[in-house]
Amino acid sequence: MDYRNLGASGFKVPVLSFGTGTFGGQGPLFSAWGRSGAEEARRLVDICLDAGVNLFDSADVYSNGASEEILGAAIKGRRDKVLISTKMSLPVGDGPLDAGSSRHRLLMSVDAALRRLGTDTIDLLQLHAFDAFTPIEEVLSTLDTLVRAGKLRYVGVSSFAGWQLMKSLAVADRHGWPRYVAHQVYYSLLGRDYEWELMPLAYDQGVGALVWSPLGWGRLTGKIRRDQPLPQGSRLHATAQFGPPVDETRLYAVVDVLDAIAAETGRTVPQVAIAWLISRPTVSSVIIGARDEAQLRDNLGAVGWSLSADQIKRLDAVSAVMPPYPYYPYRIQEGFARLNPPLV
Repeated sequence: MDYRNLGASGFKVPVLSFGTGTFGGQGPLFSAWGRSGAEEARRLVDICLDAGVNLFDSADVYSNGASEEILGAAIKGRRDKVLISTKMSLPVGDGPLDAGSSRHRLLMSVDAALRRLGTDTIDLLQLHAFDAFTPIEEVLSTLDTLVRAGKLRYVGVSSFAGWQLMKSLAVADRHGWPRYVAHQVYYSLLGRDYEWELMPLAYDQGVGALVWSPLGWGRLTGKIRRDQPLPQGSRLHATAQFGPPVDETRLYAVVDVLDAIAAETGRTVPQVAIAWLISRPTVSSVIIGARDEAQLRDNLGAVGWSLSADQIKRLDAVSAVMPPYPYYPYRIQEGFARLNPPLV
């Protein structure tokens, strides 16, 4: 397992990390993702640690907190061997204080997460969404308080727009508060929007990407095929409406190239898709998930080898989408491109 600095920080994370959205199985979305209890979760954690994957990502909204509780049980007695990442800000109830990133919500939510996880420190806390109702100064000063108290070590965000992240970094710099070192983002061969603005921002500002749904919301498993119905066991039957939209023509074109490269390399389609992501600029870690041991072991096979330059070029070409204004002139007009060349 390779390890990379998380953004411009000194925090070392594995290039693959494990997402615990499959722990708990409560509610319509998470029950379709997976239903791992404490015993199975501990086995998956064992496999991860044996492979060098020591970063585990959760959130307070995952199965109404059950994901954090099960993760805490699975790592009990070996907290010093694991890194914990969790998220908060999305609604956990209908009350006025049950959502957002206010001082009240963050202080209460961090303490609640620590109890569920059975620990006294969260290695990386990420805001799960931008809270437009709370001043950025209030958010960052609260995070500073929590870092100084030893309850948090690093802070980051998830699914922020470029201006939201940049403004937050500027406010942090102005006051000497902790900077966001991580941005948890959707990025895959089926969703390359991250490259248009967020990747250049991350490169310039030293923010590492933690990639969620690297297999395009379950569409790049190798089981989704042209002119064939969804497999009976696919979670897309229950979760497609919650995830990023995908053009089917493009999906099958990408799968065709993945199939070809999988045959060339002796790897599986998911392994090739994840290996492509590992090679991208600003990516610190790709978050893999698994409902069972077989899925986990297959995803772990994405490391220890590399795609050739030609294979990366073919995947780049088949998955490319023309970005909207104001990004497209920098891709198609020579004068714009000379002034601002793309990172990829």
